[in-house]
Amino acid sequence: MMVILLSLIARAAQAVCVEDDLSRSVCLDQPAERVISLSPGATELLFSAGAGGQVKAVSAWSDYPPEADELPQVGDSNRLDLEAIITLRPDLVVAWTDGNSRAQLARIEELGIPVFWLQPRTFADIASAVERLAVLTGHQEAGFRRASAFLSGIAGLQKRYQDVAPVRVFYQVWHEPLMTINDQELIGRAISLCGGDNVFGDLPRLVPRLSTEAVLAANPEVIITGGKGPDDRRWLERWRGYPELKAVAVDNLFLVSPSLIQRPTFRMLEGAEELCQVLEQARADL
Repeated sequence: MMVILLSLIARAAQAVCVEDDLSRSVCLDQPAERVISLSPGATELLFSAGAGGQVKAVSAWSDYPPEADELPQVGDSNRLDLEAIITLRPDLVVAWTDGNSRAQLARIEELGIPVFWLQPRTFADIASAVERLAVLTGHQEAGFRRASAFLSGIAGLQKRYQDVAPVRVFYQVWHEPLMTINDQELIGRAISLCGGDNVFGDLPRLVPRLSTEAVLAANPEVIITGGKGPDDRRWLERWRGYPELKAVAVDNLFLVSPSLIQRPTFRMLEGAEELCQVLEQARADL
């Protein structure tokens, strides 16, 4: 009887609870040992939290860090392989509010598998996500240390660029339909961090659709995109057909690394550094 009691006490001492980004309390009897990630961003954040060894499967496009690319895949944002997920016996599933089906994940929860939802909207949210994942997987020390270092890096950029001359920016995230970001989206926050003025920052949607005419009317001083890859300048070259644009006239057409700036993970610090350097170059050309 005493052995059972001591076992119950030890188990209770290991219990962990955190709040997810749907404001739900997610509690585990002990730190998760078998985790499934359902988005590339969640996969990166789990590895940043120190839990890479506990990740047993991932979603499609989970290609960073390199170890993640070797893990089994259980579907994408359009369709999850629920049978494969259940077969892997996870004690935690990490989902993305903007990408995963809540109906499908509700079925997972009905089977007693906890689901932790993420939706980072700020740099502080990214750090918080890693801290909470670190708690859920038993890596508090490493996760909190890395989160602090990330926020320190962001604060350093903010201090460095807080007094620079503003430059008017159009950031293109897609071509057909033409799409950009507003100031509340993380890329928009990175533009502001670097002293940029997002010409579509006040639009209500995080990722608004645009017309070419809207870009011409806004007349940005710099156009930036990640393209479809690190060497794909086709979207930028299209704008050369509009020489009346200020950005085209001064050749302020820049390609940045999409994997660094377009995923809400710790790599956004590196992406923001690259973006700040681009805007510094753009200022010199005005």
